[in-house]
Amino acid sequence: GCGPCGGGVYFRLLRGRAFMRLLRGVDHREPVFSGAVVTIGNFDGFHRGHQAVVSRLLAASASRSAPSVLITFEPLPQEFFVPERAPGRLQRLRDRMDFLRTTALDAVWLMRFGKTLSEMPAEDFVRRVLHHALGARHVLIGDDFRFGKGRGGDFALLQALGRDLDFTVESTPTLADDSGRISSTRVRAAAQAGDFDAAARLLGRPYGLCGRVSHGDKRGRQIGFPTANVRLGPRPMALRGVYAGWLSLQNGVRLPSVANIGWRPTVAGTEQRLEAHALDASPEIYGELVRFEPLASLRGEQRFDSLDALKAQIGRDVDAARAVFATLSMQQPA
Repeated sequence: GCGPCGGGVYFRLLRGRAFMRLLRGVDHREPVFSGAVVTIGNFDGFHRGHQAVVSRLLAASASRSAPSVLITFEPLPQEFFVPERAPGRLQRLRDRMDFLRTTALDAVWLMRFGKTLSEMPAEDFVRRVLHHALGARHVLIGDDFRFGKGRGGDFALLQALGRDLDFTVESTPTLADDSGRISSTRVRAAAQAGDFDAAARLLGRPYGLCGRVSHGDKRGRQIGFPTANVRLGPRPMALRGVYAGWLSLQNGVRLPSVANIGWRPTVAGTEQRLEAHALDASPEIYGELVRFEPLASLRGEQRFDSLDALKAQIGRDVDAARAVFATLSMQQPA
């Protein structure tokens, strides 16, 4: 996986807290924890609002000397219910887990969101997951949070069941800036509009995609533009198109690059990839973890009728990316 920060720090954090416990499945017949402090959510992007929730959870955990547990889902609920309308992801699952691993959480419960969970009544979820498996003493959720079959569970139901089952419920703080609540939706909208400065303000760090460089089909090399290829997985990502940005390597080097993010329609691609071409270098980095931080959107993803047409367009993309970096260097203080 990859870690959460820009530059060299980002890779050092990969060592993270590898001993965070990872729970899977939906039911645990035997209790896993006793007296846990719990929060629940998607946590896509791990923006400043998510960070505030985890800080609040850890403070509640410390004050009670209780284990801290974060519950999250895979796939994300909207991807299960309405896959064709689900918003693109800000992060791959592995990145989400790596971000959580850098916190002081005791455990993350990664629940498979499928038929079983979607049809579980809200009260059963509270009794089986929160009460029986985790022995919850304190639960933090957003006051607009809905859960359980037909979205039948809400803050009020949790409070009522908490009185029966001896746990307290707290509303997580809404973190806001001048433009409103900080949310994954806003980060996604900023990134899709090419406003990566706004995305970085919401995230508390530059936006980036990361993963391990794998062998591609070598087409880029054939047409004179070798690329570092990162498979992005089956869930549609928020970004699609061609971007100028930094490609960060594990040794701390940052290379000015141009990258295509998407399904590669010209070559009938069947999986999403990040394909990054370093403008002034073509290092051998197969198997390495890399991170691409977009700076500017150059164009949408296109299908070309021939590799020659694709090659000509990549040449124009390279020129456009060089112009972005030239502008950037002029803006830097001397």
